[in-house]
Amino acid sequence: MNIFFHEFKEYWKSILIWSTSMTLLAVLYIFIFKGLGAEIESFKAFLDNMPDAIKKGFNILIDSISTLEGFYSFVFSFVTLCGAIQAMNLGLSMLSKEVRDKTADFLMTKPVSRVSIMTSKLMAVFFALVLTNIVYISLTILAAVVVVGEFDIKVFFMISLTLFFLQLIFMAIGLVISVMNRKIKSVISVSLSMVFGFYVVGSLGSIIGEEKVRYFSPFRYFDTAYIIKNGTYEADFVVIGLLLFFAATGISYLIYVKKDIHAN
Repeated sequence: MNIFFHEFKEYWKSILIWSTSMTLLAVLYIFIFKGLGAEIESFKAFLDNMPDAIKKGFNILIDSISTLEGFYSFVFSFVTLCGAIQAMNLGLSMLSKEVRDKTADFLMTKPVSRVSIMTSKLMAVFFALVLTNIVYISLTILAAVVVVGEFDIKVFFMISLTLFFLQLIFMAIGLVISVMNRKIKSVISVSLSMVFGFYVVGSLGSIIGEEKVRYFSPFRYFDTAYIIKNGTYEADFVVIGLLLFFAATGISYLIYVKKDIHAN
């Protein structure tokens, strides 16, 4: 438990920065939605005249843009981008920082197995993401209730909760990348290139209308238009997301317990 508490203590800054940033972004758009008032139909007509490529690329849902859930979906694509960066940073740095900060040889001399070390670090990151989402979802829903009043809170919550699912996937991807590399010099450069790469792939898939591209970008696993219309998630992509998470995590365990970690 000492490793868990030590790691979790280090994540407070990340939790505070990312949850606050994402909440402020979402709340800003909730106020914008409220401010549009009766002008929302004119705004809808303005967006409808935009090229289809822009509407699909930025996840602008014309049919539901006049509702809070539809309007929220637009800004939520940027929220997920921020959340993915946070999760990828945590996944990449979880184990690689021991090598980068030259503390791996100290940690390896402790009477704990590598499985215990990795499990403690993984749980610390997991709870950091849980806490980030509790802060973000609770404050965003509270702001929506106070500012807007009536809206479909179930759909709003379901859309918001996909942030957590997406973060788990990116955390697992970051983790498996970190154990496959001997040393990661710059976490942020790897994180940004990977996250924006997946985001661009997902956006291009939406623009060209190629459904198969969705399988290659976690950003497209949870379609907000589908959630708004059906009030549920797409089962196929939920399964794919779970498989990706458990496969990446399992492979990371297998590699880490056998990996040669050089003393500095």
